[in-house]
Amino acid sequence: MSEKPEFKPYTHPAGGWGAANATARVLMEQSVLAKGSRALLAMNHPDGFKCPSCAWPDPDREKTLEFCENGAKALAFEATKRRIGADFFAAHTVTELMSRSDHWLEEQGRLTRPMRYDAASDHYVPCTWDEAYDMIGRHLRALDHPDQAEFYTSGRTSNEAAFLYSVFVRAFGTNNFPDCSNMCHEPTSRGLPMSIGIGKGTVRMTDFAHAEAIFIIGQNTGTNSPRMMTELVHARKRGAPIVAVNPMPERALIRFTEPQDPIKMATFGSTPIASEFCHVRIGGDVAFLKGVMKALFQMDAEAAARGEPAVLDHAFITEHTDGFDALKADIEATRWPDIVATSGLSEEQIRRVAGIYAASNATIICFGMGVTQHQQGSRVIHQIANLLMLRGNFGKEGAGICPVRGHSNVQGDRTVGIDEKPTTLYLDRLQAAFGFSPPREHGHHVIESVQAMIDGTAKVFIGMGGNFIHAIPDTPVAYEAMSRLDLTVGIATKLNRGHLVHGRDALILPVIARSEIDMQKTGPQFITIEDAMSGVTRSHGVLHPASADLRSEIEIVCRMARATLPDSTIEWEAFIDDYDLIRDRIAQVYPDLYAGFNTRIRQGKGFSLPVPPRQRIWNTPTGKANFLLFDGLDEDTPIGGPDMLRLSTIRSHDQYNTTVYTNNDRYRGVYNTRMVVFMNRDDMAARGLADGAMADLETISTDGTQRRVGGLMVVPYPMPRGSIAGYYPELNPLLPLTHFDQIAGTPAAKSIPVRVTVANPASQPEPA
Repeated sequence: MSEKPEFKPYTHPAGGWGAANATARVLMEQSVLAKGSRALLAMNHPDGFKCPSCAWPDPDREKTLEFCENGAKALAFEATKRRIGADFFAAHTVTELMSRSDHWLEEQGRLTRPMRYDAASDHYVPCTWDEAYDMIGRHLRALDHPDQAEFYTSGRTSNEAAFLYSVFVRAFGTNNFPDCSNMCHEPTSRGLPMSIGIGKGTVRMTDFAHAEAIFIIGQNTGTNSPRMMTELVHARKRGAPIVAVNPMPERALIRFTEPQDPIKMATFGSTPIASEFCHVRIGGDVAFLKGVMKALFQMDAEAAARGEPAVLDHAFITEHTDGFDALKADIEATRWPDIVATSGLSEEQIRRVAGIYAASNATIICFGMGVTQHQQGSRVIHQIANLLMLRGNFGKEGAGICPVRGHSNVQGDRTVGIDEKPTTLYLDRLQAAFGFSPPREHGHHVIESVQAMIDGTAKVFIGMGGNFIHAIPDTPVAYEAMSRLDLTVGIATKLNRGHLVHGRDALILPVIARSEIDMQKTGPQFITIEDAMSGVTRSHGVLHPASADLRSEIEIVCRMARATLPDSTIEWEAFIDDYDLIRDRIAQVYPDLYAGFNTRIRQGKGFSLPVPPRQRIWNTPTGKANFLLFDGLDEDTPIGGPDMLRLSTIRSHDQYNTTVYTNNDRYRGVYNTRMVVFMNRDDMAARGLADGAMADLETISTDGTQRRVGGLMVVPYPMPRGSIAGYYPELNPLLPLTHFDQIAGTPAAKSIPVRVTVANPASQPEPA
C-alpha cells in the first residue's frame, strides 16, 4: 500500500470479512499466527485470560471464540516475537526515539529487562531489579512530604495489584491517585451517585436479551467495544429498536456482520443495527434528552386527558424518586426552538424517539465518552438517569443505565482502592486490617497531578501501566513539566512516549502481561478483574513470558513498598508468593463486596458485585433516586464567535487508547495518516477548504496561551454543522488543562472550541 495519505469511504458492513482479515494479518505481522491463534481460544474463557483491551463482560452463553478484532490486535502486540533489549537502547538515544511515531514505538516489541536513564549518554542502560527498587525507595524517602509523589494507575492493572498499590501508597502517606478513569468515565463515578447512589452501571448482560429498546449515546461501539455488537445484533434480530445518538455516523451502528456467524460470513450478509440515527451536534445531548422528556410529559398529559394509561411510571416516581416537580417545571419551560437549535435535530425526530421510548417497557441506555468528556458531562449523565426514571427503568429486567467503560479493569481498580477521594469507611477498615493510619486528606486526580508538576510541587511520578503523558491535555506544557521531575517510573509491557518524556532520573520496569503465565513460589497464580457490569472474573495467563527478567505487577508493587518502607510490618513478601493472601485482605477491607472472595472466584465464571439500584435501593442522602436539574442546554461554556467549531478528539479503528496499531482507520476510510480533520462540507465551503486541503486548528481560549496543531488533511465527512473531529492523542495539544468537567475533573476532550484556518493558502487545491 502507498504511504501517501488516502481517503476511500468504507461501504461494507463493520465486522465480517474485514475484521477476520485484519485479525489474521496482525497475527502474521507480529509473527504469532500459531501461538496467537491458540491464545485467542483461551481469551475470555474461565480457564484462560481476560482480554487486555475493553471492559465488556463475557456473555452467559458459551462461545468457542469470544474475542473481537481489536482484542486480537491487543493480544498480537502483547504476544509479539519482537523484543526490546539492552542492544535496542544502546542503538538509540532518547532524543532520537522522541522523533519516532507512536506507531513505530509500539512496533518495536516487548520490553525485556529493567532499564535506567543515563543523562550523560542520553540512553537507557541496563540495571538490576534491586538497583531499580533502591532508586525508587531513595527518591520517595527523600521527599519533603509524601504528597510530592504522584502514583498513576492504568485500567490494565489487576484487582490484586491495584489493591496492594493503594495500600503501599497510603502507608507511604498520600492519596495522590491520578487514574485513567479520571480521563474517561469519572463523570460516571462522581456524577451518577448523585442520581442513583452508585457510580456504576445497573445492567447485567442478561438484561440485553430482555430489553425492548436500547439507546446508545456518544459511543462508537464497533471500534471501542466490538463484542457489544453481538448483543445489538441479537436485539435487532428479535425486533428491539436501537436508537443511536452521535455526531458521527459510525459504520458498526449502521450495519454489522458477526465474524463468528458462519451463515452471515458465507453469504456476505449483515444486520442493520440502528433503527433510528440521531445526528446530534457536538454538545447537543442534553438538548436531545430534554426534548425527549418534554415530549414524554406532553404524551402523558394527553393520555390522562383521554383517560388512557399513563406514559410515565407515576408509581415508581412517587415511591422511589425525589425532585420530580422541579424537573417537570424545568423541562416544560425549555422551548422547542432552543432544543432544536442546540441539538441539531428536528422536533419531529425527537418526538419520534420519544415514541420509541414510551412504547418500551424495558429500556437500556448506554453511553460512552461522547457524553462524559464535556465540561458538564456529569450533569449530562444526570439527564440520562432522569429519562430512565420517568418510566421506572431501574430495578427491572431488561432495563437500566449502562456506562460502556474503556480499559478492562478500570472499574475494578476504583472498587479496590484507587481513589483520590477515599471514603472514611474504607480508610477505617484499611487501618484496622493493616495497622497503620492512612492519610485522610483528598489527593490529586489527573488534572491536579499535572498542575502539581507545572507548579513544581510534584517531584516523583510512578506509572502503573498506561501512557500518561500522551493521554493528558496541554501536551507541550505537560512535556516540559514532567521533564523537571526528579524521578519517573514506567511499569509497562511495551515502549511508549511516557518513557521518553522523563525526569532527571528514570526507570522502565518490564512487567508480565496478562496473557502470560505468572509463576510464583506457590505455583501458577491467577488475578481478577471487574468488568463494566460489576462482574468479577479470574484471569490465568497461558503464554510463556516474553523474558525471564519480567516481574509481575504484584511483585513490583511489593518490592517498591519494601524499599520505600523498610520498617513496614505488612507481609509484602508473602503477597508475592501467594495471591490468595491478597484476596483474603481485599475481603477483609471490603466484606460487603468481597466476602469469601477466594471461594467465590473459583466457582464457575466468578460472581457479580452488588448494585443496590437493581433492588431499587438508593444510597443517596434523600434515600431515593434523585431527579437533578440541568441549567439551560449548554454542555460546554459558549466561547468564540461565528467561526468557532467544536472539536471532538476520537480514536481510529486501528487504535486502543493511546496505542496506535497502524496509521489507518478502515471504517472511516482513512489510510496512511492520522493527521486529519473530519468536517462538514458546508463548513469546509464557508472557509474555502477543498477535499484534501491542508488546515491548521487553533484553540479558542481566554488564558492567553496559543494552542495550535498544523498540517491536518481536511476530510469531508457527514458531521453536523459546527462539529469537527480528529485523532487523539495527536490533537491533545489543543485541549487546555483548564477545560474539564466541573464535578469530575475529566478533560472535556469531546468539545474543544477551535478555529480552522488554511495552511499555506497558495498551495491549496481549489474548492469544488
